[in-house]
Amino acid sequence: MAIKIYGIKNCDTMKKAFTWLDNHGIAYTFHDYKKLGIDESTIKQWLQEFDIDQLINTKGTTFKKLDEVSQKEALSNPTGIKLMMAYTSMIKRPIVVAGKRLLLGFDAANWEKELG
Repeated sequence: MAIKIYGIKNCDTMKKAFTWLDNHGIAYTFHDYKKLGIDESTIKQWLQEFDIDQLINTKGTTFKKLDEVSQKEALSNPTGIKLMMAYTSMIKRPIVVAGKRLLLGFDAANWEKELG
């Protein structure tokens, strides 16, 4: 099964995810959306599986730097998609595409069940 992991290379959660995949001998391709960006169609595919408030990292500094009005607007699909494309650090990570499965965030127990 082809696995693609989306995120930012220097994120601590991403480092845990990479270590987990490597330790389990799972091959993957990595899409660093800090360097490569992310397109609208990919975000829209993710939004078929997750709500926008799940995809946006509301605990991160990028989101917290937005004013209150922008934060509310970010949690609506049209504005949120544009903000995620412009400020990729706002996207929760990692996002893993494994066949037809989509995993959001790193949870070792869930990954063991879904990927292990």
